[in-house]
Amino acid sequence: MHVNRPRRSFFLVEDEALIRMMLVDMIEELGHAVVAEAGRIEDAVRLAHDPAFDIAILDINLGGPTSTPVAEILAKRSVPFVFASGYGQEDIPEGFKNRPMLRKPFQLDGLDRAIQAAVAEHEN
Repeated sequence: MHVNRPRRSFFLVEDEALIRMMLVDMIEELGHAVVAEAGRIEDAVRLAHDPAFDIAILDINLGGPTSTPVAEILAKRSVPFVFASGYGQEDIPEGFKNRPMLRKPFQLDGLDRAIQAAVAEHEN
């Protein structure tokens, strides 16, 4: 679909398994690959150190805990990421208000735009 863009390796943090599976399908449709997934904060924090991915999508609310600790690790590693939420911009954690956000329910074109925004922000 987007042949001129580099293939990216994704880390998905989403506590809802069905949403995570849908995101995998959408990411693959855009020509990318998902190489790591987490549904719980403990797994997400551990996987956030993995060098196998070059971009991440973080659900803000993981059934109680937030993905803020994961965002902090990724920011220190200079890995671009997108927040995902069913709510609004106000849900983005302090210190990360400038990060791209993907609103649920996800649409393919919105996902593509959020990915491009995260990559562009990271390159600046």
